[in-house]
Amino acid sequence: MYDIFHSHRRGKRVNYSLQIFILVSSRSLRVDSNMKYKTVIGDPSIERDQQELGKRTWPEFMQHDAVVESLWSHLYTDFIKCQFAIYSEQGIVGVGNSIPIHWTGEFSHLPNGGIRWAMTKAVNDKEKNRSPNLLVAIQILINPLLQSKGLSYEFLNEMKEIGRRHEFEYIALPVRPTQKHLFPTMSMEQYMEMTKPNGDPYDAWIRVHIKSGGRMVGICSESMIIEGSIDEWQVWTGKQFHRSGQYSVEMALSPVYIDLDKNLGVYTEPNVWIIHSTQSAAVGAS
Repeated sequence: MYDIFHSHRRGKRVNYSLQIFILVSSRSLRVDSNMKYKTVIGDPSIERDQQELGKRTWPEFMQHDAVVESLWSHLYTDFIKCQFAIYSEQGIVGVGNSIPIHWTGEFSHLPNGGIRWAMTKAVNDKEKNRSPNLLVAIQILINPLLQSKGLSYEFLNEMKEIGRRHEFEYIALPVRPTQKHLFPTMSMEQYMEMTKPNGDPYDAWIRVHIKSGGRMVGICSESMIIEGSIDEWQVWTGKQFHRSGQYSVEMALSPVYIDLDKNLGVYTEPNVWIIHSTQSAAVGAS
């Protein structure tokens, strides 16, 4: 669920005794030419800012994928060099999270599991000493006060730079379309066929990727799976569930299935696999 969004995870506290690689660079973002910005790569303190932004950006239920939550801390330990944040004089602008994996198949065969699969594979590849050759972007999280200012292009460029630093030719992204939640009962396949009058993709975040040279290679319909009791879902959503069945929930891309007899609610998040060359720059404006 790679979204301008963009955040759905929590991390545990990191081990600060680890050897840390930190890169700080100055940059000029288009949002304000008079403001000074810096990019920080590989600093464990990014995790704190990512968590705070996530609380302000994501609906609570998106924080509860058991697989993602159990593996999230690896981003700030095993894969610290793949995490970055951009700061302004006023504070945090946004955070980018990614993981390296070993992949030799066709991009059109990237698994249906999306984020859950990628995070599991990254950890397994690390444990088995497989050399990574593909960067998978997990999320771009932008300060809500600075969204809709063209920063998505800047963060996408920075994600490509992370791939270049690792000498990867491509990055893969399980993308969470920004406006899909407005059509929760529509399949992702149908949604991705929607276009604007000029032929561009209907979805604003998908347009950013296409304008930046990205190409869609498939749907990952089980990118995240979030399960909880009925009470938990009522707390997460503020809704009451009085019968079993499907419910539309604010910011969910597809319905949540509620089973009162089993005391279980399940949400399955579909994303879209998009591939970018690390050599192409993200240009344009959404």
